Amino acid sequence: MADKRLRVTLVRSKYGRGAKQLATVHGLGLRKVRQTVEVEDTPAVRGMINKVIHLVRVEEN
Repeated sequence: MADKRLRVTLVRSKYGRGAKQLATVHGLGLRKVRQTVEVEDTPAVRGMINKVIHLVRVEEN
């Protein structure tokens, strides 16, 4: 599963959220709205995405 990549895009603002959600978004490498990053598809990353699924859009490659 680690050889797959996920494209994660921040679609809603991270401000006004809790500190844990803010840290999770930063941990994914997202800084600005509409910024897209590619991350490895691992259980840890999937867990981070699930914490902030209401803020991001995920596409599988």
